[in-house]
Amino acid sequence: MEGPLAIVVGILIATGVYLMLARDLLHYLFGLVLISNAANLAIFIAGRLTRAAPPLVPKGLEVPPMPIANPLPQALILTAIVIGFGLLAFALALIAQAYKVLGTLDVDTMRIAEPAAPKRKRKP
Repeated sequence: MEGPLAIVVGILIATGVYLMLARDLLHYLFGLVLISNAANLAIFIAGRLTRAAPPLVPKGLEVPPMPIANPLPQALILTAIVIGFGLLAFALALIAQAYKVLGTLDVDTMRIAEPAAPKRKRKP
């Protein structure tokens, strides 16, 4: 089961990189979201996919009975999802404000902070 999911992670990363190379801020944001989801899925796969019991220790035992699910990757992914959602909301607000102020999402035309290129004089 890990093999097909590893291929899905590769496809998500490739698609995310392709979108991040675009000159549009919204495409860049979608690529960032895809790469973060691919990283979450990679962490989940690294924690091994098993249909095991939850890691609870029954009364009277010192260790849980085997096999148990690994809770660490699940906790890391849950934290990453929450942080990723906060980043997405902040980035969407920034992109909306940039579009409102500049009137475009194309990064090549967003040159408000850069000086204009000097004009060259032609020799007659």
